[in-house]
Amino acid sequence: MIRKVSLMIFLLGLILTAGVTHAGNVQSGCTFNGKKLFGKIQIVTSFPDVKVQEVTSFPDLKVQKVSSFADSCGKWEIVNSFPDTKVQFVTSFPDIKIQYVTSFPGPN
Repeated sequence: MIRKVSLMIFLLGLILTAGVTHAGNVQSGCTFNGKKLFGKIQIVTSFPDVKVQEVTSFPDLKVQKVSSFADSCGKWEIVNSFPDTKVQFVTSFPDIKIQYVTSFPGPN
């Protein structure tokens, strides 16, 4: 009986952990729900494509701000119009967590 209960708790823990781990990951092609996580990025306060939280450790994506050639994963050129992706900075429940870096951007 105790073994069955322990096994059920263990499996439940695995299921919950798997859901949380997947929720904030950068997807293949450096995207999140089909939106690019590189290129021209506009920072907005409402109706974002991606909700982002800035962290200092354990990011999903390392981001480097650039003024041109934002053509690889994690390179962001901040723009005011005609963005590839719109992001909103939040303090809780982000889609992805980012950390600003000066070199080696990309998925963590």
